[in-house]
Amino acid sequence: MTKWVYRFGGGEAEGRAADFGRLGGKGANLAEMASLGLPVPPGLTIVADACGFYFGNGRTLPDDLKAQVLEGILAMEGLTGRTFGGNAKPLLLSVRSGARASMPGMMDTVLNLGLNDETVQALGHDAGDARFAWDSYRRFIQMYADVVMGLDHEVFEEILEDEKARFGHEYETDLSAVEWQHVVGLYKRVIEEELDASFPQDPHVQLWGAIAAVFASWMNPRAMTYRTLHRIPEEWGTAVNVQAMVFGNLGSSSATGVAFTRNPSTGEKSLYGEFLVNAQGEDVVAGIRTPQSITEEGRLASGSEKPSMEKLMPEAFAEFRAICERLEAHYRDMQDLEFTVERGTLWMLQTRAGKRTTRAAMKIAVDMVEEGLITEEEAVCRIEPPSLDQLLHPTIDPRVERHVVGSGLPASPGAATGEIVFTAEEAVEAESEGRKVILVRIETSPEDIHGMHAAEGILTTRGGMTSHAAVVARGMGIPCVVGAGSMRVDLRNEHLIGPGGVTLKRGETITIDGSSGQVLKGAVPMIQPELSGDFGKLMVWADKNRRMTVRTNADTPQDARAARSFGAEGIGLCRTEHMFFEGDRIHVMREMILAEDEKGRRAALSKLLPMQRSDFTDLFSIMHGLPVTIRLLDPPLHEFLPKTEAEIAEVAKAMGMPPAFLARRIDAIHEFNPMLGHRGCRLAISYPEIAEMQARAIFEAAVAAAKETGEPVELEIMVPLVSLRAELDYVKGVIDRVAEDVAKESGVPIAYLAGTMIELPRAAIRAHVIAETAEFFSFGTNDLTQTTFGMSRDDAAAFIPTYQRKGIIEHDPFISLDFDGVGELIRLAAERGRRTRNDLKLGICGEHGGDPASIRFCEDAGLDYVSCSPFRVPIARLAAAQAAIGKRKP
Repeated sequence: MTKWVYRFGGGEAEGRAADFGRLGGKGANLAEMASLGLPVPPGLTIVADACGFYFGNGRTLPDDLKAQVLEGILAMEGLTGRTFGGNAKPLLLSVRSGARASMPGMMDTVLNLGLNDETVQALGHDAGDARFAWDSYRRFIQMYADVVMGLDHEVFEEILEDEKARFGHEYETDLSAVEWQHVVGLYKRVIEEELDASFPQDPHVQLWGAIAAVFASWMNPRAMTYRTLHRIPEEWGTAVNVQAMVFGNLGSSSATGVAFTRNPSTGEKSLYGEFLVNAQGEDVVAGIRTPQSITEEGRLASGSEKPSMEKLMPEAFAEFRAICERLEAHYRDMQDLEFTVERGTLWMLQTRAGKRTTRAAMKIAVDMVEEGLITEEEAVCRIEPPSLDQLLHPTIDPRVERHVVGSGLPASPGAATGEIVFTAEEAVEAESEGRKVILVRIETSPEDIHGMHAAEGILTTRGGMTSHAAVVARGMGIPCVVGAGSMRVDLRNEHLIGPGGVTLKRGETITIDGSSGQVLKGAVPMIQPELSGDFGKLMVWADKNRRMTVRTNADTPQDARAARSFGAEGIGLCRTEHMFFEGDRIHVMREMILAEDEKGRRAALSKLLPMQRSDFTDLFSIMHGLPVTIRLLDPPLHEFLPKTEAEIAEVAKAMGMPPAFLARRIDAIHEFNPMLGHRGCRLAISYPEIAEMQARAIFEAAVAAAKETGEPVELEIMVPLVSLRAELDYVKGVIDRVAEDVAKESGVPIAYLAGTMIELPRAAIRAHVIAETAEFFSFGTNDLTQTTFGMSRDDAAAFIPTYQRKGIIEHDPFISLDFDGVGELIRLAAERGRRTRNDLKLGICGEHGGDPASIRFCEDAGLDYVSCSPFRVPIARLAAAQAAIGKRKP
């Protein structure tokens, strides 16, 4: 019989933290805490395999699951002294999701399950608080109707707001038991009216409805979006945790809260969290009420006058602090914890590795190495390489004057400027149009995930540092300000209203500072952060552990300087064609292309020569002592020519020729499939004078730079789009002849490597032959992916998302390397090339050179280096170190 259920509680558990694959993160950690003897309400975990069964069998549950769940509930009854569905001392349950990877707020939860018209009376009698019982019942009805029955929670919110106004109350906590009983009646009536169904009174019907709904939420739109953004496999599924309820809404001696063992924004080693007195957990994370600080230090820092948990509940706080210290030492990582205090008794509801900003992650990792908790290698592996982008975001220039129009809590650091939008849909639309926006909400919900991802920054007027907006923004690296209570969102008129009546309309520009919590009017000058301190230490440890070198793709001095400041160890790809588009050069380039004969082309090329020589001299000087790979002209010539009638007329006038004549010349050059046409080495063979000019510019620049810096240039010349060894032989012959000429003219010997880009399947297959001439291979994975799949990367975006959604492919092959197809060609070419030339240098210079998953492949394939865009160099350095560490592990 399949074991679908694992029980925990009473100091024992059938699972442990290592079982997270089956039990999910929440269930595995509840089991671990129970095994450690911590105060965990008893419960059971339905394994994630049951989720796969549910979706694979027409959304039905396994036949033998029911008996195992009922056995688990009997065990809970024994440990709590309560009875599920009982008319005295009723056992109420929470039903929560629990995926292998944390997905905060993306799936559904049901609390207070087991309440009905009879058990609510028993709960009130048992607790000695009828108001608490009826409040819990209305919460359960609202949540169950939304999650299980499909009636939107806003219907209930409207009823509650109307009744509060009618009763003359400002806060929910002001309602009496009788008033809550009246609200419950209205809730049940609206369910009957809207759904033509009654609210279920049988607790067992409620339980199975909730379990199925939580499994179903694995495939809701927000969860699917989150999985896509964070590359969480769909097949993992979610576990379901059924646990005895404990109550933080049992009066002034009860509370609920969320805490981190270290500050998730800064990494500072201090307990950091928030709680609410007389509340349930959803009240904290939903941001409906502004919470209080757990510590006195945090209260003082926030300027709050409301008492901290440390002062209000000193005994529970002391116990909680001790548990936090124990769990952090046990897991050897910063923990994110949920807890409830029920009439003075502390209960732990969850622990997991806490989400944190990259800056905090670095500080925590570095501090834990210095504290002796983890090794340098572990610290390197603790940081997600893509998250380093967060450190490259601009911050507000401290010298500028700030026009502050509001402020809130600094939930996610960095600064962002954009137009105000009030809905997630507007944010997505603006991103598609290339506009930068700030998503402004009263509070975000999981349904806003797509808009949060599209926005430059997020501003909410409600919520705390552990609200949905704060947690998700930190995970995404998006600047965020929450709880800006001095500001008001007027959705009807699409206005953001600040103190003193300052009104900002939809579309107006604001800047948010996620480090200070300020909201500023207009755009504000920003500066780039210094990549030092903890970043510097971690990158030193990463560099000690990696094998591959990391180069950059750079065509300009600005790119080269930026890349070198980020630790690039050379240039792996200089696209020389980019140099021809600047300023007046495009006119000379067009003159060369449109020339009638070789003489005309050479005349134009003689004008381009000093321009290219100057560019190369700058690059060589900046990268002195490091290798530089220059790629000869690659794109088809038509890319340099005008396209519209207006452009043709303008160019014709500048060149002194009739527009009709120019149009005919352009038409003659036109190709039906230029990506596979007259480009790359084919241009150098058809027009060797182009390759001659470029080679001369390269060699003369190398001589000049060597004199300037006192170091010889480590030069590599790359011939693109080779499929035949004979092609490379021909172009290399041109390069070698020019090298000899320049060496004679300058009296300086020139050392260089001549190699090729492997970007065609035939070149990969015939690599052993091509390596007889080539001294290095650089895999151009952009074109190799295009030619292997037979799809254009410029057009694939129209159908790749459909392929991903339908499970035909997992990742976009133009973003993350296709290991099975393109990767197999790379392995083949590497093995065959080195069989011919054992010292053959191997690198990758497509967009995949900055993708961590692709970098892991490159490490496994034995490549010598990866090359990526300048701002991805730190990411590649870290990813290369993690790949090397991973390969060393048994």
